[in-house]
Amino acid sequence: MSAGGFTFRTRRYRWVVLGVATFTQAASGFFVQGIGAMGVHLQRDLNLSTAQLGLLLSAAQLVPLVGFLVAGELLDRYNERWIVGTGACVVAVSLGVGSMAPGYTSLLLVLLIVGAGYSTVQPGGSKSVASWFDASQRGLAMGIRQAGLPLGGVLAAAALPFLATAFGWRVTLMAGGLVALLGAVAFMCLYRRPPTQSPAPHGAEPHASPASGLGARLRTLREPPMVKIVLSGMSLVSVHSGIGVLTVLYLHETTSVEAGTAALVLVATQGAGVAGRVCLAAWSDRSRSGRYGSVVTCMVAVTMGMTALTTPMGHSPAAACLLFVWLGFFGIGWYGPWVAYVAESAPPGKTGFALGLAMAVNQIAVILVPPVLGLLKDLTDSFVPAWSLLSMMTVVALTVTARGERHHRRDPFRHRTTA
Repeated sequence: MSAGGFTFRTRRYRWVVLGVATFTQAASGFFVQGIGAMGVHLQRDLNLSTAQLGLLLSAAQLVPLVGFLVAGELLDRYNERWIVGTGACVVAVSLGVGSMAPGYTSLLLVLLIVGAGYSTVQPGGSKSVASWFDASQRGLAMGIRQAGLPLGGVLAAAALPFLATAFGWRVTLMAGGLVALLGAVAFMCLYRRPPTQSPAPHGAEPHASPASGLGARLRTLREPPMVKIVLSGMSLVSVHSGIGVLTVLYLHETTSVEAGTAALVLVATQGAGVAGRVCLAAWSDRSRSGRYGSVVTCMVAVTMGMTALTTPMGHSPAAACLLFVWLGFFGIGWYGPWVAYVAESAPPGKTGFALGLAMAVNQIAVILVPPVLGLLKDLTDSFVPAWSLLSMMTVVALTVTARGERHHRRDPFRHRTTA
């Protein structure tokens, strides 16, 4: 690969980069994505309430609230090969140590450290793919790469409950650590920057501007593209979290589906999310409504699905299973076009920070929503308030962004410099 441009060989290598970024994403999120499928086992073995189970899911998401911002800054200055690889190693080592944790509290601490390592993988992999693909294929590439998270969830939902039943929850942590280690090694061995990105002194990002203060960068949250990114992202990531923590419990308690069968439905739901991330992102490459139009479609679709769960239809095992597959396609699949929209809305040389900032804001919902949903379920002994809360959040975000879009169309030149 020469520095002179994208030769045939380098165009082929971008698919290697896409493959390894997707694999590392799946491997790093493998264990955390499987916690929902292990809900019945963890509640039984550790004597947990639904709220405690939700807090366990949130623990791995707490550190990325700040970690994404730090990772974004590092990614704009240094080679993502080492930033992502080191983070995946932290995930692997933490889970290995966690397999010796004495109980629930220690497991919470382990997952906090896992979250610190994972903070680099999500924005780092996204920036890696964005730098190798141009706009004509970036949506498809981002969709494939972002499919790594639900793909890891599919594999985890299939494997971890089996391992937990046969060998106990400690073995599941060790398995998660080994998988994360494979992802770290693969990324550090195979990832290279595109030849048009010549390394700056000491590995710094050529276009990064460290002089711009954090306060100035955070003010981008008020810009119209970022407002849409934040509101849609927080509502849809809340839906994704709800799917992860409630699917198995809902099917088991409301429709009397066996725990093993309910875990398989979660596998199918995650599989639908994999397909959604690829298909919806590829559609956003060609759609006249653009990237954000695909995100809006997802917001409408998940509202319909969750509303249906609160009706008698949601008590039918067959109908409920189909509804969760629907929610998986749109409620997990939204992330592909959304992250491509974030990357394309970023100022030059600030892609890493923009991705980190958007993902950090999403973390607020990722942290708060699972325990809140679990607490609602414990207090009301019903899933209806949980689904209703998620529906309301999505409708509010959809309404606010739709009004903002109409205002922007009436005054299209007002924010030209921010697009």
